[in-house]
Amino acid sequence: QVQLVESGGGLVQAGGSLRVSCAASGRTFSNYAMGWFRQAPGKEREFVAGISRQGLTTYSATAYSDAVKGRFTISRDNAKNTVYLQMNSLKPEDTAVYYCAAVFRLVPLSTSWWNSRQKEIDYWGQGTQVTVSS
Repeated sequence: QVQLVESGGGLVQAGGSLRVSCAASGRTFSNYAMGWFRQAPGKEREFVAGISRQGLTTYSATAYSDAVKGRFTISRDNAKNTVYLQMNSLKPEDTAVYYCAAVFRLVPLSTSWWNSRQKEIDYWGQGTQVTVSS
């Protein structure tokens, strides 16, 4: 069992920055690929960013949705069992509840996989609200 707890959400003006965090506890964090999804009111939950498990090298493959590419950065700190989402140049359309997700996969995951395989996610966090004002 893996427990995921998000934090760092809040209210920010358009053009501003915010970093949300997801602390994991339970099974070996480094074996899990981690992702961020978001859900705006009246919309389906969508993929935002993902980072694969850290293998024998220091490199962890990342993936981003087109909506956030170039503005958001996902990273992980396996020593702290934490994954981060740094959000820059925020827009009002980024307003949503942001969810952390964990999936046990040993291979790098593509944007296509994250976009289409939500049902294969093993664990979800409870979500943190991000509101961007215009």
